[in-house]
Amino acid sequence: MEKINIQEKLNLFNEYWSPRIIGEVNDSYVKIAKFKGDFIWHTHQNEDEMFYVLKGSLTIKFRDKAVLLQEDECIVIPRGIEHMPVAEEEVWVMLIEPKATLNTGNVINDRTVETLEKI
Repeated sequence: MEKINIQEKLNLFNEYWSPRIIGEVNDSYVKIAKFKGDFIWHTHQNEDEMFYVLKGSLTIKFRDKAVLLQEDECIVIPRGIEHMPVAEEEVWVMLIEPKATLNTGNVINDRTVETLEKI
């Protein structure tokens, strides 16, 4: 068991919307990512998803509302809920989600990351 310095891990990459694995908890991955701009509308049919903002602010849009997350705030999005993350400026995020979770959920496009890098 080794401690994980999240700041050091985030400094290892610059790509947006491309999560990296920093650990595992039971059947879930602990991921970090950098976001900037709009993502896509998508749904995770079988997985809940947690977004925890480490740095910056992140808006999660839903079809009927938007939730603004500031540093040290998080949200759990239940399976089956359509959503779209939006980051006006660069934001650093920690995600906790089942290992089978595809970042683009039910949508396959150029932002889909099928093989995650462990750092």
